[in-house]
Amino acid sequence: MCAEASHPAVRLAILAKAPLPGRVKTRLIPACGAEEAARVHAALLRHTLAVAAAALPAARITLWTALAHDHPLFLELAERHGIARRPQPEVDLGERMRQALTPGPAMVIGSDCPALTPALLQRCAAALATHDAVCLPAEDGGYALLGLHQAHPSLFKEIAWGGETVMADTRERLATLGWRLACPATVWDLDRPEDLERWRRRPAPSGAERQRP
Repeated sequence: MCAEASHPAVRLAILAKAPLPGRVKTRLIPACGAEEAARVHAALLRHTLAVAAAALPAARITLWTALAHDHPLFLELAERHGIARRPQPEVDLGERMRQALTPGPAMVIGSDCPALTPALLQRCAAALATHDAVCLPAEDGGYALLGLHQAHPSLFKEIAWGGETVMADTRERLATLGWRLACPATVWDLDRPEDLERWRRRPAPSGAERQRP
């Protein structure tokens, strides 16, 4: 596959769960409780949508919802930023990502990455002008963003999602396809109690990032 410099505008899919206590950020619950974990999840979702809206036109952004598709936070954020909503299909994560990335060129993210900024998101979109794929590798071995011109099935099957080898497995499969990969930065996700402390110690947000509940 060859990336085209004159590619169409890159779409962005955001996969997000409704902030239901006990159903989100479950690895944080032993440290802070289910209610606080849900509030953290909501704050991260607000951050993600603010960053996306500052980086790309609203018409190119879709919020793919899960758990409670009409949750008030989803409705609020979609209205505030003027973006579309779609329910995530009842399939495994790999297939949900593949569908969100079709048609390409497109990028998919979750809502767990405090390090995401408008500039970084724009760099990722721009990278697809000269590469077949773009990723933001995460410190835990996964990735926070995947962008593709074509959502090849091999990139989404038999992957140990949530494990430490997701990025390595994806690199290997992209290499097998002969696709050129760009990785503009390595980032971190907020999944564990130690990540929560790191997030709380971060500098005060500014601009588009000042969207905490």
